[in-house]
Amino acid sequence: MAEFHRKKKRICQMCAGKSVDYKDAAIVSKYINEKGKIVPRRASGACAKHQRYIAMQIKRARFMALIPFVK
Repeated sequence: MAEFHRKKKRICQMCAGKSVDYKDAAIVSKYINEKGKIVPRRASGACAKHQRYIAMQIKRARFMALIPFVK
């Protein structure tokens, strides 16, 4: 019989208590890939609510010139 291994459920880092703010470029840049695009929800591990929040913070950081639009 083949055994199936359940993949461990990823928990949203924002729900766990960590915060993302546009002023902290190091944290915001974790959610951007090497081309400068926003990392999708399935890759970032964020829930839908917090993925929208992360995207808003990235856009604010780009507008304030804390991170580049493209790399």
